[in-house]
Amino acid sequence: MAKLLDSLPWGLLVVMCLTLGLAPFQPPHLWEKLRMLVAGDLVRPIDWFDLIMHITPWVLLGLKGVYAVLRKG
Repeated sequence: MAKLLDSLPWGLLVVMCLTLGLAPFQPPHLWEKLRMLVAGDLVRPIDWFDLIMHITPWVLLGLKGVYAVLRKG
């Protein structure tokens, strides 16, 4: 996992978060899917796939940040 995170540039992850992670922008699709998850309305497989697709850049960015902090410390 560390090798994967090292191979992903920060800039690419930020661009992925701002494009795929938030698209469509009004309202951010990820926010809509998270609300559906909390409400228990995320039941169709396409909704789960959509959530995973939109949240993956944010998860990778967060993991890379945590890994960078732990590696420096």
